[in-house]
Parts: sequence; C-alpha cells; structure tokens
Amino acid sequence: MGFAALGLSEELLRAVEDSGYTEPTPIQAKAIPPTLMGKDLIGIAQTGTGKTASFVLPMIDILAQGRSRARMPRSLILAPTRELAQQVSENFEKYGKYHNLSMVLLIGGVQMGDQVKALDGGVDVLIATPGRLLDLFERGKILLTACDLLVIDEADRMLDMGFIPDIESICLKLPKQRQTLLFSATMPPPIKKLADRFLTDPKTVEVARAATTNKNIEQVVVPVTPRDKRAALREILRLPKTETAIVFCNRKTTVRELATSLKRSKFNVGQIQGDMDQANRIAELDRFKAGEINVLVASDVAARGLDVKGVSTVVNYDVPFHPDDYVHRIGRTGRAGATGTAYTLVTPADEELIDMIEKLTQHKIKRVGGSAAAAKAQATSQKEPARDKAPSKDEQAPSKPRRKAAEKDAPKKERAPRREAKKAKDEDEGEPPAPSTSVVPTYNNDWNGPLPDFLHVGTKG
Repeated sequence: MGFAALGLSEELLRAVEDSGYTEPTPIQAKAIPPTLMGKDLIGIAQTGTGKTASFVLPMIDILAQGRSRARMPRSLILAPTRELAQQVSENFEKYGKYHNLSMVLLIGGVQMGDQVKALDGGVDVLIATPGRLLDLFERGKILLTACDLLVIDEADRMLDMGFIPDIESICLKLPKQRQTLLFSATMPPPIKKLADRFLTDPKTVEVARAATTNKNIEQVVVPVTPRDKRAALREILRLPKTETAIVFCNRKTTVRELATSLKRSKFNVGQIQGDMDQANRIAELDRFKAGEINVLVASDVAARGLDVKGVSTVVNYDVPFHPDDYVHRIGRTGRAGATGTAYTLVTPADEELIDMIEKLTQHKIKRVGGSAAAAKAQATSQKEPARDKAPSKDEQAPSKPRRKAAEKDAPKKERAPRREAKKAKDEDEGEPPAPSTSVVPTYNNDWNGPLPDFLHVGTKG
C-alpha cells in the first residue's frame, strides 16, 4: 500500500516522494487514516518505526484549512526534550514545504524574546517542551484557547522525567472539544490513566508489543571489569563493522571524560550532554550527521531525540538505570529497516540491571567473550574470603578502618533504579541522578589480561 491510499493531499504526497519514501511504515498506515477522520488516537510503537511522520503528515493536511492568530496556536505538539522537539520541527519543514503553514519551536536554551516575537506573527503548529510552554503561559505570552489539536509525543519518557503533572496542567488549559493524539513506546499504568482522563473514545493502534526491541538489532552483552571498560570500548569502535557509533553513558561527567579519552586515542568523536547549551548540542549533532565525526558520546538526554540514518552501532558504556531506556538507546541503530548492533558492557555489579532489561523485553541477550577478571569477580561475589589472622591495630581502630586495596577500588552496587532515580524536572535533562551505592564484591584490580577473543577478530588499526 502506498501513501496515496491513506487519503493524503497531492501536495503532501509530492513532499513525501521528494523525501524518498514510497511505502508507509505500519504505524503510519494504521495512524494516519483515523487521525484524518478527526478521531482521538493512542499510538504504541517502538522507536525507529516512523512514528513522528504518522502524526506530522495528517496534521499538515488538517491545518491546511484555517487561519492562525497572534499568540494563539492552532495545534500543539509536546515533546520531552529539546532534541526530540527539534526532530519534530525538521519533519514539519520537510513534509510541509508545499503548504503555507507557520511553525514555532518553543524550547529551553534559546532566547525567550525571539520565541515571543515568533508567536506574535501567528502560529499554525507550536512544538514545545512542557517547561518552556508553561513558563510563557504564566507570563501571559501565549493563549491556548484556540488549540484544536494536541499531540503528546513520547508519553512514557514524559513519565520518566516527571512531566505528567505538567502535561495534566497543559491539558486543562486547552479547549475540551479538541482532537488528542498520544504516542508512546510503552503503556505503563500512569500513561493509561492519563489517556483515560484526557482522550475521548480513542482508537488504539499498536505495531509492536510494548517494550519490544527491534529484531534487526543484534544485541550483545560483553562482560568486563570496571578497569577494562575503556579498552573494551576502543576495541568495539575499531571493529570493521563499526562505521558510526553512539556511546551512551549514565552521567554527564562520564560523557565528558570518555569523549576526552577517545580523542586521545585518535577517534573522531563528539559529545552531547545536559550541561551543553542548545547551540552546541545542535552543532555536534550536525557534525555527526555530516560524517565529520563517526563516534558520538551521549547521555540519556539524547536517547529518544536522535534520528540519524545509518548508525551501525550503539554501545551502552553504562547499563541504563531504567530498563525502558535500554530499548530507546539501542533503537538509535537498526532504523528504517536497516540492521545494527548494540553492545552493552556489563560488570558483575550490573547483573541486576541486565536481569531487569531481559525481563522487560522478554529477550535473553547473548553474551560474547568475557574476561577472566570478570569471571573471577563474579565468583568472588558468591563468597567472602575468611580472615585467617587477627586484625592489626590499624584495622581495629574504629575512626579510620583500613580496607584492602582491591576493596577500595571495588565498584558500587547500584540499587534498583525505580526506587532511587529522582525524576528530572527540566526538559533538557534526560539523565537520572546517580543511585545510592553500597560496596560489592572484591575485584582483582591487578589483572591485566586479554580482552574477549571476539573483539580481536578483524579489528581495525
């Protein structure tokens, strides 16, 4: 079935053809017709399925009739992060080039005065992050009484970042008689409750079971010790099949340190994380898309906002705290029918997080290689070595007890993320804070043995 069968206008079909697409994806085929009919909709689809176009395309035709007024947007799209909002705006520019529709991007990190000025000219499509939208609304710079079409994109990510109260507040400011579209990769109970409250008799379309991973992505767990993580990453990046890669870390500081380390190792690397301003983030993404750099180190602020064709590899340098984030991270590869590989570097302290991911996705991730040190560390976690002599005076001192050198460097065990991670309230900070820690088994940090065998086969450089 082609796009013409979905009921889109000739101008829109021409723009789609100019973009090189001939067949709609399953979510597009299921979501576009009911949206054109004015129905409320719940769309459940994993990342990389063409979800954005499934609401952008019908919105363009719906808004083709009518006239915008100053500071009164006719439609509103809510996105959790700046990067995702930027991606949606790029889709509107690409597909709406034969329509005379005005669009405003309302995000943090950009001068508010410029955005207010753009609103004064009238807005057909307003794309916004919740925080900036509410800020301007409370300042009296925007009215929502003329908004007849609302899209809530990445609803489960909104939940993770603590935006559900903001979404509810925004919905209450909109006209009760409106069309609402809600898209999400997963449908946890709070999102179902949100949909029940603010959508009217919605049609539900689903193209994949919630929290499934793309079958085109080869998933690999690489057992490592904390000390050999960087060496393992370098070997993965040197594999012949690793043409372009996104490396995900849990913390902004890790992103900065790892990008610096990879530069010293002569990789063409860039970074995006929450401490960077919007202009620098966009510049780094543009460099990555243009091929000036082929490795991008990122925090979870980018996990759902990146839409880059041809990413061959994703590496989870840190196992994500939230299992849902694993699905979205690895979804940066294997997009639009292509294949890709997702590696996850796993220390013994990460095993609980991997178990949670496998439980969520109902998929056993294959393990490749594994170092002798990682195996030994796993074994020592089962048994605490017995003390065969009396402690020294220093060891008995309560004020400053000594620990073995190996214990000093032992990694901390991260508690279950859903109990520890505080929900971020700033739309451009998609990273959860570091969880509480406790000392876990002793590692042999003197080990300097070989990396897993599979990493040495056919490597570059």
